[in-house]
Formats: sequence, structure tokens, C-alpha cells
Amino acid sequence: MRITQITLYRYDIPLKAPIAISLGTIENARNILVEIQTDESITGWGEGSPFWMIVGETQASSLAAANDMARLLIGRDPLDIEGCLTALIRYLPGHPTTRSAFDMALYDLAAKAARMPLYQFLGGSKRSLVTDETIYINTPERMVEDALRIQEKGAEAIKVKLGTNLHDDIDRIAAIRKAIGDQTPIRTDANQGWDVVTATGVLRAIGDWNVQYCEQPIKRHDITGLRQIRRTTTVPIMADESLFDATDAIRLVREEAVDYFNIKLSKSGGIFEALKINAIAEAAGVPCMIGCMSESRLALTANAHFAAARQNIRFCDLDGCFEHAEDPVYGGIAYSGYQIELPDAPGIGAEVDSAFLAKAERTTIR
Repeated sequence: MRITQITLYRYDIPLKAPIAISLGTIENARNILVEIQTDESITGWGEGSPFWMIVGETQASSLAAANDMARLLIGRDPLDIEGCLTALIRYLPGHPTTRSAFDMALYDLAAKAARMPLYQFLGGSKRSLVTDETIYINTPERMVEDALRIQEKGAEAIKVKLGTNLHDDIDRIAAIRKAIGDQTPIRTDANQGWDVVTATGVLRAIGDWNVQYCEQPIKRHDITGLRQIRRTTTVPIMADESLFDATDAIRLVREEAVDYFNIKLSKSGGIFEALKINAIAEAAGVPCMIGCMSESRLALTANAHFAAARQNIRFCDLDGCFEHAEDPVYGGIAYSGYQIELPDAPGIGAEVDSAFLAKAERTTIR
């Protein structure tokens, strides 16, 4: 089998409303799509969600890099996933989100060729997956309204974005906990917004309020600070922006810096690297979460397949499409409340509506 054509799409999805985190505000989901075609009429689809504040890629830079990457893969065997990805990394180190779109398309294609759903191709089985839902930074009153809405829908956990300052962030969690009661776990995420002192103060204040963990309280490079926070507070610490690849995973384990890993395909470079990260975590006794950026249900389905295939994935944060004003994907995962149902079709089992793509800017490489 050989790759004969790759088409790149500018994949813009409007949001219901802007969403705010400590790093900035997102107005729209500006993603990319990669379509890989072969001489055996098997096609693979991949999506990347470049989140410039975290990965340092924009949609424009991602598409430019993807153009060069695509030219490297024309004529290659798509079933040689490691060889294809190694060629991309050697030519253009970095660009994990762009690479993740190619990675996803290659795995989709390989699983289709094997006539297996992706979770089975990865050696896993269909299992129960449950996502949380995220509340973004706003006034305590507005965040309480969102928390009550999510709780009423039956969420098993509520994720709350923080990372502004000590007093306001404590007030946000205090107001939410008072409104929803003590039973529903709260998951917090500061997106690097605090320093060590502020993080320690906030987490000590909210430590008895059924807070399941705190994601990335401080700057991604401060591994010593993460270890200090972990040792001086009772809220478990999860690495997100500190964890891009397997090398990061080894360092975090060696430094005993965190309790959990948040694996995101758009951040790790895709499934191939995510499998390495999870293997390191599992060997070290570090449970993982599968997270997301602002992907559509296409990439969210690939993320869910990965989670189903690895028992060490304990948490799911696959709610990115909840904020989308339009759903251009058919097939893929289905949400029953917060339960995730995986498709059994070969590959990812999801594709983007052709009418939606007809309006998208594209480039074809042969």
C-alpha cells in the first residue's frame, strides 16, 4: 500500500460563546484536518487542534508545516506508522499538534486496513468511559449557574478552570461547593496561572472540599515547584502542560512531581507517542487522564479509542465539542449524558460531513 494523495483542510468550527482560561480567551475552534488517500482506496482522517497558548502552534503555522510534512509522506507505506512519523520528526521537530493529525490519520487508515475499530487495533476492548464537563473562568455567580446546570445533567465530576489569584479562585470553589453540595467531585485546572505560593495557598484552602485533583498549577518548566506543591498540600497534582512527550514523562516520574498525567493527542504528537507516555506512567504507578483541546467529535473519538485501549486511563476529559455551535461530524462517539459510547466501525469510525468540507479552504498534495 502506498500514500498517493494528502488533502489539508482549514477546519473552523464556531463556538457557542468565547471560553476563558488563565492563559487567554478562545473565540473559535480553528483546527486542521488531514485526509490521507492510498492506492488501495483506503482513506484515513486526522484532526489537530492547535492551541497556541500551550503548544505554540496556530492554525496558519500548522497548515504551513502540514504542507511540508505531507510531501514527505507521498509514496510511503502508511502501515509503517513509526517510519512515517520518524520522517516527520527528523524533518520538522516540534509541531506536535500538526504531527498528531497525521498520526491520527495513519492509525485510522491502518485500523481500517485491518478491519478493526481503533480501540481493538490498539489491543484494547470497549469499556465504560465517562467524561466530565468544564466550567470556564467567570464571576463566581456565573460559574455557580454553570455548575448547577452540569450537576442537573448528571455529571459524575465537574472541572473548574482557575488560575487568576488566590482570593478570587478560593471564592469560586467555595461558591460552587456551597451550591452543589459535597458529593460531586470537583476537578480544578489552573493552566499554569499560579506561582508556588499562590498554588499552595489555594489548594490548602480547598483541600477538604472534595477536590479530586489540580491540573498544572504553575509554569510548565517548574518541576521542582510541582514537587513542592505536591508534598505540602493534600490535593493530588496532575501534569498537563509539563507533559508533552515520553521524555517529559520520565522526568516527572523521576522527580516524583505529580500524582497523575493528562495525555492529550494534540499535545503529545498523537497516539504513537501517547502510548509511550502511558506505558511509562503505568510502570511507575501513575494513573492517567485523556484530555482534549477544542477538537470536534472526529478527534475526540480517536481520543476515546485510545482511552478504551489502555486500562491505566482513569479519567476522561472529552468535552471539547460541548462548546461547539456546530457539529460537522457523522459517526463517532455518542454521548448519553456523560457516558461515552464508542463506534464499532473500522478505524476511528467518524468522518466530517462532505457539505461542511465543501466550504473549507483546502490544499491537495500528490
